Amino acid sequence: MSHCDRLVKKLIAFQTRPYAAEILGGVKLAATDPFTIDQKGVPMLRSVLLTLAVLCVFQFSAGVPAVAQNWAHWRGPTGNGSASTGHPPTTWSPEKNIKWKVPLPGLGSGSPVIWNDRVFVVTAVAGSGDRNQARSQTQLQFKVLCFDRSTGKELWQQTATTATPHQETHSTNGYASASPCTDGQHVYAHFGSRGLYCYTMDGQLKWKRNDFGQMITRRGFGEGSSPTLVGKMILVPWDHEGDSALYALDKATGQTIWKTPRDEPSCWATPLVFEHAGKQQVVMNGQNYARSYDLETGKELWRCSGQTERPVASAVAGDGLVYVTSGYRGAFLGAFRPDGAGDIEGSKQVAWTIHQDAPDIASPLLSGGRIYFHKGKSGLLSCVDAKTGEFHYQTQRLPNISNTYASPMSVAGHVYLTGRSGTTVVIKESDQLQIVAVNSVGETVDATPAPAGNELFIRGQEHLFCIAQ
Repeated sequence: MSHCDRLVKKLIAFQTRPYAAEILGGVKLAATDPFTIDQKGVPMLRSVLLTLAVLCVFQFSAGVPAVAQNWAHWRGPTGNGSASTGHPPTTWSPEKNIKWKVPLPGLGSGSPVIWNDRVFVVTAVAGSGDRNQARSQTQLQFKVLCFDRSTGKELWQQTATTATPHQETHSTNGYASASPCTDGQHVYAHFGSRGLYCYTMDGQLKWKRNDFGQMITRRGFGEGSSPTLVGKMILVPWDHEGDSALYALDKATGQTIWKTPRDEPSCWATPLVFEHAGKQQVVMNGQNYARSYDLETGKELWRCSGQTERPVASAVAGDGLVYVTSGYRGAFLGAFRPDGAGDIEGSKQVAWTIHQDAPDIASPLLSGGRIYFHKGKSGLLSCVDAKTGEFHYQTQRLPNISNTYASPMSVAGHVYLTGRSGTTVVIKESDQLQIVAVNSVGETVDATPAPAGNELFIRGQEHLFCIAQ
């Protein structure tokens, strides 16, 4: 078998992995006769298809960023909060590296997602236009907005639905807290009890699901779990004080593929999909148990208790381990080997645990063999070795960050840490805390920033910012 043949087979295998569609731009390769090489050389069809696949990964053209530089999900292409390509600025200010900023109507804390030349955000808008009203039980317009990546010009906006929320929300939460996601063919906006909406990239509604019911969240904290795209599915978490479940829907039609009941109260985590032993698992946080499910069937594979109350942080995974954490009224960070079955508490499948300084709202970042996380909702930062759980450093204070909702993310050897104050502290990926820069956009930021290529997109309370040199 030639090197070229091996490359094609790797591409064929790779396309089945979570988030692979983001890298390959939707191109599908098939291991059929045109890809078989004989001793006479490479058939033209095979050569053309291989060239197209490679171009999808390394596409650079004027004004259109490479497909590999998309950020299609709030936790990025790995699901861990890291980007493998791009070099966005590490410093910015009102006078430096702000390529553009545009005002946003209403209120929302869902992160922006980026595909090629388009940026998508969601928001909830009160009829009065008052942002404070967007947190009240008044009639709201739930909107999806699309902006031109180069200029910030609004390309389209659609009102998914107009509704009056049935339940109050937390004073720092709104009603558009889930991040959208996209596969480059469609963009999906999840407004919880108000429904899930699928649009074409040009803003045409393809389908909607508004029959999930009404969530009743703990103490009226509001909703906010984001969906996850993988293969032909979109996964929709539905944990609340009623009948909780995890849904897998056909992303093309919105029809239910499977629904797995969950014996869990309110949880705000997002599903993580990863591959182990050739099969894909879905890991969900939960107050009673961290659990893993088979992606194809929704069957529970394993579970482990130890979590704290009302978990929010989403799981991360890498190098054969899955990490789940919670930090409200307690602290827990556990590393699990995903080859277990049933209840794995106390077994060898639990690689290590930490019971101090774990994050609450912000999810952890897994990058470079390290896990970075805030203590509770504070700006106090810790970093541990992902294999052993040993601390590299612990509860280090960051300049001008005292409260965090946004999750850490990394790109090009740097970690970006954003506080509710609008300050982003950039540090080096290292075993020691090394601060590179302290920046601010001058307004509240609850959404996790999104790197894409050489740009960084920050959704503030009032504006959407594009940070670029």
